[in-house]
Amino acid sequence: MQRIGIVGAGAWGTALAVVARRAGRDVRLWAREPEVVADIEARRENARFLPGITLDPAIAVSGDLARAADADAVLLVIPAQFLRACAAALAPAWRAGVPAVICAKGIERETCALMSEIIAETLPAAPIAVLSGPSFATEVAKGRPTAVTLAATDADVAAALGSALGSPTFRIYRSDDVIGAEIGGAVKNVLAIACGIVEGKGLGDNARAALITRGLAEIARLGLAKGARLETFMGLSGLGDLTLTCNAIQSRNYSLGVALGRGEALADILAARTSVAEGVFTASSVSAWARREGVEMPIAAAVDAVVNRGEPLDDVIRKLLARPSGEETVGLPGQGRASET
Repeated sequence: MQRIGIVGAGAWGTALAVVARRAGRDVRLWAREPEVVADIEARRENARFLPGITLDPAIAVSGDLARAADADAVLLVIPAQFLRACAAALAPAWRAGVPAVICAKGIERETCALMSEIIAETLPAAPIAVLSGPSFATEVAKGRPTAVTLAATDADVAAALGSALGSPTFRIYRSDDVIGAEIGGAVKNVLAIACGIVEGKGLGDNARAALITRGLAEIARLGLAKGARLETFMGLSGLGDLTLTCNAIQSRNYSLGVALGRGEALADILAARTSVAEGVFTASSVSAWARREGVEMPIAAAVDAVVNRGEPLDDVIRKLLARPSGEETVGLPGQGRASET
């Protein structure tokens, strides 16, 4: 896997281009915005999405999707809600057997489909892998130590991708639990909004610790219902990603929650940003999905009520705190499902 295509030149896609080039790969980066292509070509910097990072001149950038698809592996690093359309556009140029590495974290809003399910439909000849874990783009691009999960059902594909992208400062741990890696990465964005609200409202560190812990139980309950393994949620793509995203102001979802907690309107917060806070869309999807599966996820439902249903924040918090508490469990198969948060 010498030639790596990267579809999406936001902060994370650009950081992964740096990672792949640092590992010695030939990199082809696709950007949707012509001004981003021009900026990178002229200045070797993606000033809009990843300012302050100098890009190796060997990283080729283009607005031609087919050029990015002409690779030994393609990293799909675009917002989750646009993955289906982008994958469909890539399909005519996709060569059979080229792995599709999903780097987006989310659940499709209209269908409640996982990203891997979308790729299975739109790129049926592509082996699927998921790259997830605690990884802020700027730190990764600067070469600061980072560890992530690479999940794929094909062990040979996972090993080849790990060798192609891994380095001493970008450590890749392999897994075959694709569903678990996806659910952990998607739902943590919803929980990060909740943790940001806790911070913005001044509810304290105790409340945030409780929310992270009970939020992890919600992730596990949904994952187990979908066939994931519990141990996946104790790893980098579960607890690791959740801990990072729920504690750092540079997290897009956490900072959005902080602003909400301080009384700012969601429309104003979103209008002032160039990046996407996936948790807003995923809150709707995961809540609908949980209801359909019969899984109790009161924290995710509370976030959905605030950001998608227009319910007053103080009322939602009051209802959440009024829920009864009980036995602490994540609801393993055969033992029932916990409904307490």
